[in-house]
Formats: sequence, structure tokens, C-alpha cells
Amino acid sequence: MEYSTIGKGQEISVEGVVYDQGSVYGRLQCLTDLRKARGKRYSLVTILMIVLMAKLSGANSPTEIAEWGMHRQQELETLLKINAKRMPERSTYRRVLAYKVYETEVERLVGEYNQAGKGGVVYALDGKALLGMSKREDGTPEYALSVYDVEAGKTVSQVEVGSKENEITKAPQAIQMAKIAGKVVTSDALHTQKRLTQTILDEQGNYVFPVKENQPRLYKNIQALFAPDYPKPGFGEIQTDFLHAQKVNKGHGRIEKRTLTTSEMLNPYAAWPGLAQVYRLEREFQWWRRGRCYKTSCEVEFGITSLSREKATPLQLLKIRRAHWGIETGSHYRRDVTLREDATRFTIGNASRVMANINNLVLALIRQAGFLNAAQARRFFAAHLSQAFSLLVTPFS
Repeated sequence: MEYSTIGKGQEISVEGVVYDQGSVYGRLQCLTDLRKARGKRYSLVTILMIVLMAKLSGANSPTEIAEWGMHRQQELETLLKINAKRMPERSTYRRVLAYKVYETEVERLVGEYNQAGKGGVVYALDGKALLGMSKREDGTPEYALSVYDVEAGKTVSQVEVGSKENEITKAPQAIQMAKIAGKVVTSDALHTQKRLTQTILDEQGNYVFPVKENQPRLYKNIQALFAPDYPKPGFGEIQTDFLHAQKVNKGHGRIEKRTLTTSEMLNPYAAWPGLAQVYRLEREFQWWRRGRCYKTSCEVEFGITSLSREKATPLQLLKIRRAHWGIETGSHYRRDVTLREDATRFTIGNASRVMANINNLVLALIRQAGFLNAAQARRFFAAHLSQAFSLLVTPFS
């Protein structure tokens, strides 16, 4: 346990705040405050703590955060041990988030905090448009690339990439920051690149990647391998090493049947780092209404993995590939719908990118508190501010 040591002459009271080493509060002390000393009314730690507690309690925009802080001034003074004549205004939050903290420091703080504690095995790599900030000169939105621990529900690294096309060049950096040793990385076909797969192997991780036409030779070879075999009269069938697994899921008026077939036959011929198996994944969908099927569809995905058959059966690969979509439902959807990330306009400086990292931290804290429903958690913390504060002064276990 330690006591906060916020700078002399600021609004801190004599008692100080007791916090655990490794907690969010403790890590905030290490951020660089880019403001000049003159006229500084609130410490950087205090401002960011109010932002985090407000976000945990349901506030999203700078206006909402400022109003939330003013309505809870007495509680915040007690928890943060401050003596403030009035709470920060909307313009203060916008200015601090946009210009007065280093985005890379916040990025690193959130990543390192989220990497602490227990984690899962499958890490999903995916990009997200930051629609809440001003667009680039060519009219396209800014993007951030995230590595998401699907099982633990927390983003373990995020890097700013500018345009979506830059995701390919920034992906190795995101992987190195995520510390993926012993993990399995999944992604969409955009990131099926030799450089990235070699980076994953160098970091002692494994990959499960889909393959599309952006890798034409590999795609055609896998497609030909799994093509139906029609032997000529008098000739037997070609011997294969195929293994199969099938899974059926029902729900929301839909039946989904997923069939995955693996093979090691391309390993000696495909010049791909660490290739151990290739696979064919077929998804068949049926939509039902009033006892009858009114619509069907089918899609096929080809892919590669560095996991050998001893490490991953076809059924395990099915589960890993399905787990990738956890980044959409567990991170992107919650940031946009629950935390209103894209709807909140942060068009100046680095505010949007800083807030994106703060949102990643808030979602991880919600999971740390044992909640699976982020909206429910925010309603709870709105009524129990002291417990939101406790989350911020206690590290992941």
C-alpha cells in the first residue's frame, strides 16, 4: 500500500489517498502532465480519476462527465481527498484529454494494466474506426488496431494506425506490445501476412488465420486440396489425411452448422512461416419461422494455423475461429453502443484516441468487478460510487 503524492500546491488534502501498487490510481501517477504549473487547479490524476469513475457510472461525453462531477462533488471530495471550490468544467476535460497527456503513455498504461491478472488463450486482432474524431484529409476515418483477450474480456494492446491500409504495417507492433507468448492469435484475412506470422512465432505465440484472394497462390493451393475428388474409371481415390469436426448451434430463429476439415499435406510445399495445418471451414445457415425454413445460405473459409494436430484438433480449431468474433461483441460493440464512443465527438488533438484507450480500460475494469453485462455494471456503479473508486485503487488479482 502507498499514499498518493500529488504535486505541491494542488487541491490534495492532508490525508492523501491510500492505494495498492499496480492499481490504476498508482499507474496514473506516472503519466506526464503537459500543463504549466501556473493556473493549474486540479491534478492530472484527479481529472482522470473523475473521468474513469464517470465512465464507469454511465457518463460518456465531456459535458456528461462535467455534470456528473458537479452533482457528486461532495462524494468525490471524500474519496479523492481533495478540497475543490468547484469541479472541473467541460472545457477542462476536453483540453486535458486532447493536449495535456501523451497518447502513447495512456496507451501503454492501459495495455500493461490489462495484461496483469488472469487471461485467456485466444487473442483477437482487429481494427476499429474512430468515428468520433475528425476525418483525415482524404475523407476516411482514423483507425486503431487492437489485440483483445477474448476470454478475459480486455484489450491488451492498442495502437493508432491512421488509415485502415496501415493496419498491416502496424500489426507487428501491436502483437509485440501484447506479450503473446503461449497465446493463439486470430484475425481477419487482411492480416494473413508472412511478416506478421513470423512476428507471432518470434514472440512464442501461434496463429489461426483465414486465407483469401489477397494471398492468391496459398488460397488456390488450399482450395485445390479440399476440392471434391472425381477419380477416372479404373483409378482409386487419392489418399488424404483429412480430419473433420462438426458443430451445430441453434438460437434466435437460426440453425448454424459448422464443419471444419484439416490437412497437413501442404506443409512441405507452402512457403509460409510455421505452417502446421490448413483448414476448410464451411458454415451452413437455416433461418426458421413458424416451424418452417424460409431461407438458407452457405459460406466457405480456407485458413492456416501454426498449431499442429497434437496441439489443436479440428474441434478445437472450430472453437478458436469462432472465438475471434468476441472482439466484435465484447469490445467494438460495447465501445460504440454502451460507451457511445463513435457518437461522442472528440475532434480536437488526441482526445478521441485517448478516450478510446480509456474505454478499453473501463471495459476491463467492469470484467474485473465480475460483470458480464457492461450496461448493468454502469447502472450499479452509478448507485455505488465507492465501489467504482475501489476498483481504481485495487489492481487485477
